[in-house]
Amino acid sequence: MKRILAATALALVAVSATACGGGGDGGGSGGKTKLVFSYWGSDSRQKLTESAIAKFEQKNPTIDVEGDFSDFDSYYEKLATKAAAGDAPDVMSIEIRGLAEYAGRGVLSDVKGKVNTADLDQNVLKAGQLDGKQYAVPTGVNTWPMIVNKDLLEKEGQKMPDDKTWTWDDYIAASQKMTQKSGGQVWGTEYNENPAFLQVFAAQRGEPFYADGKLGLSEQTVKDWWALIQKIIATKAGPGAAKMLETGTKPDQALLATNKSVYGSWWSNQLDALSKGSGQDLEMLRMPKAPGASASGMFLQPAMYYTISSRTKHSAAAAKFVDFLVNDPDAGAILLSDRGLPTNAKVLAAIKGKLSPADQKVAAFMDSIKGELSPIVIPPKGAMEMEDILKRATDSVLFGKAKPDDAAKTFIKEANGALGQ
Repeated sequence: MKRILAATALALVAVSATACGGGGDGGGSGGKTKLVFSYWGSDSRQKLTESAIAKFEQKNPTIDVEGDFSDFDSYYEKLATKAAAGDAPDVMSIEIRGLAEYAGRGVLSDVKGKVNTADLDQNVLKAGQLDGKQYAVPTGVNTWPMIVNKDLLEKEGQKMPDDKTWTWDDYIAASQKMTQKSGGQVWGTEYNENPAFLQVFAAQRGEPFYADGKLGLSEQTVKDWWALIQKIIATKAGPGAAKMLETGTKPDQALLATNKSVYGSWWSNQLDALSKGSGQDLEMLRMPKAPGASASGMFLQPAMYYTISSRTKHSAAAAKFVDFLVNDPDAGAILLSDRGLPTNAKVLAAIKGKLSPADQKVAAFMDSIKGELSPIVIPPKGAMEMEDILKRATDSVLFGKAKPDDAAKTFIKEANGALGQ
């Protein structure tokens, strides 16, 4: 519902856009230019971001940046409402799911030639391009691995799996064994309803999540993915749906972070938070594969983007701020991997010694699997609603409220309806 409200508000942007001013830089109070930068995240991200803003203002004393911070649950509703009212922040953080939506509504400025992108990974940079225009600059990159608590695994006398060969059945069997070994005190695995998990699973079957502006998934693949989660629950490899609902989608609430699970899949840039929470040795593994699968299904994705409003009155200052965030080693030294590992190789090299042990593991892992990752694909308009639609359908199956056949049909119908808006 929250994503639907946000999309509805965003649909009003096209109406309001013509009534808003835009263009060159204007002055703020005291002769300074004032920028508003919107972003979401945790308290720790807010502290890091405020430090980065302070460093930017120190280097650019004629520009003031006001951080407009929200938690993730309310972020897009707030952003879409502001955009619809003609009051979009000068610089905005968005996800890859929202790129086509916001660019298509005329909210975003083409930053080509305004922000220096020469030192950024050019393949990753393409993930911010639509119709030949550079609407967004990736903050950093992520992938969706399996994470394992090595300390807990070895405590029970178990070995690390061979992630180049392990299958989904191997993963469930290993997780089931860990639950049994701990006497039920620790679950073998937690699972995640994030679309990224389904995307990996489907890609191993040769099915893209999106194709030609619609879902590329078959009903059978969606049902088989639910069957995988149901098997995790049935074998007690992982907890039931009610327990997983309690943990939410935030890494600090994860069973991995509280040492109540040995395995779990999360975004790679969340390894540091998970490691700090657990206080133990967490490692990343390739996701398990279906027998005979030719592709790992794992993919590269921008952690998020920096974008500039098409109606900002401070376009040059906004570009200077984005340039600082992605190209200045001082910014990199503050933000580290919070928004994904930097795609600027010079910045990454400059800050590598400052990265936490967990972040250094991420860097090494990403380097080791880069040849196996699928290219970045920008989702079509409407993709912002996908997580909510998938969660509703998944929960209906896991809580026994709907049969998988009916839920799969409903999911695909609702998903394609959202993408067709």
